Parts: sequence; C-alpha cells; structure tokens
Amino acid sequence: MRPPWVEGPPWVEGSPRFEGPPWGEGPPWGEGPPWGEGLPWFEGPPWVQGSPRFEGPPWVEGPSRFEGPSRFEGPQRFEGPQRFEGPLRFVALGDSLTEGVGDPVGDGVWRGWAALLADGLAEEPVGFTNLAVSGSQTRDVLERQLPAALELRPDLVSVVVGVNDTLRCTFDIRAVAARLDQVYAACTERGAVLLTACLPDPGTMLGLPGALAHPLARRQRAVNTVVHALSERYEALHLHACEGEWTSDRAMWSADRLHPAERGHRQLALRFHTLLAERGLATGPAPSPEPEFPVPTTSASLWWLATAGTGWVARRCTDLLPQLLTLAADELRHRARGTSARLDLRASAAVSAALGALSVTEQADAAQVY
Repeated sequence: MRPPWVEGPPWVEGSPRFEGPPWGEGPPWGEGPPWGEGLPWFEGPPWVQGSPRFEGPPWVEGPSRFEGPSRFEGPQRFEGPQRFEGPLRFVALGDSLTEGVGDPVGDGVWRGWAALLADGLAEEPVGFTNLAVSGSQTRDVLERQLPAALELRPDLVSVVVGVNDTLRCTFDIRAVAARLDQVYAACTERGAVLLTACLPDPGTMLGLPGALAHPLARRQRAVNTVVHALSERYEALHLHACEGEWTSDRAMWSADRLHPAERGHRQLALRFHTLLAERGLATGPAPSPEPEFPVPTTSASLWWLATAGTGWVARRCTDLLPQLLTLAADELRHRARGTSARLDLRASAAVSAALGALSVTEQADAAQVY
C-alpha cells in the first residue's frame, strides 16, 4: 500500500499531493502557520499520525486549509473487486442531487446523473434503484436509505450527501463523519464498490455576501475533508467535484443555482463513468455530455423559483437563517480584528477531532474482539 504522502490514489480526481516528509522526521510542513504570526498551530489528536493539509476551494478568502488526518490506524481497507460478475446491481443513496432535481424528464419526474450513469455501466440491462430523497441528510441515509440498499445486495453503491447537513443549525462535523463512516463500512463490508464525491459549497453557488458565504464554505470544506479521508480509507471511487470550471459555468446549473441542470447532471455521470471505466467496471457506452431536452425558458425557471424555490427558502429561514446571521456577525468581528484565521483553525481542529474519534472507536472495538 502506497504511503499517502507520495501521491493520492489514481482514481481520485484532483486528489492533493502531500508534500511533507515521512512521519517522524520533524515538522511535516514548515515552521508555523503560513498565514500569520503568533497563531497556534493545531496538530490534531495524538493518536492520529500526521495531518496532511486540504486545499480548500479557491473562492474562499483567507486561509482555506484544513489540518486533518487522511488515514486511520486499525483495520485494513477493504479491497474491492476489479470487475462485476453477473447482472450488475447499482443503488444510489443521497439527497436531491442524486434524486435528479434539475434534470426533469416530464410529468414531474426527475432523472439525474445516477440514472444516466446506470445506462452506460454495461452492455446488458443494469438493475438500478435510486433511493435518494430530496432534503436528506447523512442521518437519513444511515437510518432509512442504507437498510433498504443492503437488502438489494448491490454491486455498486453511490453515496453523495452532506450539503443539507451544512444548511442546518444542528450541523456537527463529528456526527457527519461517524454516520458516513458507518454507511461506507456497511457497503464495502458486503463487497460493494463505493462511489463518492465532494461538492461545491452552497453559499458560493447562491452568490451570498462574503460574511454569509464564508461560514457555509467552511462547513462544506469540513464535509469534503471527511469524505476525502473516508473515501481513501474504503478505496471508494471518488469524484472531486467541489471545484473546477463546471462550478462557474451557468449552463451546468438550474435556475436555483444549487442543483445541476441536465448538462451538469450529464457532466457528473460522464466523470463517474470515466472513473469506473479506468478500473474496468464500466463497459457500456459513456453518457453523452450534450442535453437531450431543451434548456428551460426564463419564464419556466422563474416559475420554478416562485413555487418550489420559495418553499425551500421558507424552510431555511426558519432553520438555518437565524444561526447563519449569528455566524456572519462573528465573521465580521474577526475580520475587523484581523483574526479570521482563528475561525479556520477552529474548523480544522473540529475536523481532526472528528476523524480521530473514528480511529479511537475502532481501536476500542478491536480490543474487545481480542
């Protein structure tokens, strides 16, 4: 198994290279933090070996690196199959992104990237089941969708979720990490190949002012860091979709600016197909990047925003907005004092603690077994 500081796994698009020296040869990346003097440097819990940095999206002002572990001590990672045998069973878990919102095919039915991917997985028909539900959080995937998925005995499982967690006043990165770890483990323990993705932060996609966008960006970077680490651990085929040209191309996104349009869903399906084909797991034709249906008119987009979009805003105003205003005020205070880096360090510590807690839990479980 290659050490992660040499180079990231070949199936992870955009996986950052780790430039620090091998463990045990002094400080892994220099003398103190790069963004200021006198600020504490968080080194993570003592049971985690090393803390490789995560490069956050370029649109976030100020320091955007998370200090968090990328690997765990304990059980070895699951070695997934290299080819599927027999009729392929593909199950998709997640929220509105995987449900297909933004890619309508008539009569109020959504299609989405997962259905487009399923059509190109093999020459013969694929058994595809989409269990994703709009608005789902990691808790919903763990408690509701996962049991139904395991009953289907899937060969391939996609788990793309987490954005809705960041849009709740109850956001807790430690709980998110624990739930994702349980979902990933349950799927891979049964021999399924796992598909994951990191996603853009909703504050930036909505074009919110900086003081409102930065707290959401910080939360989404935390979720993405956890997904990166767990994807490496469980040898998932991971799509690095949190940045790149597609995030700023308006043709890729629907009127709400949160969900991909048909072209965006096709882009996701095509990129996932490429990852699978590189490992010999997709043998059917790749999805076309070109839309099948006309782009919705401006009036149709406005009508959607005035109906379904209004409901979403109303729900967030009663849940997230009060807390988001508090976070924005805190952001402005730190900016005025020149201490914004402390917010990033605080988030970094929370991510490291969340991942470190998974290692401690597993070591305790292993001790009980023996």
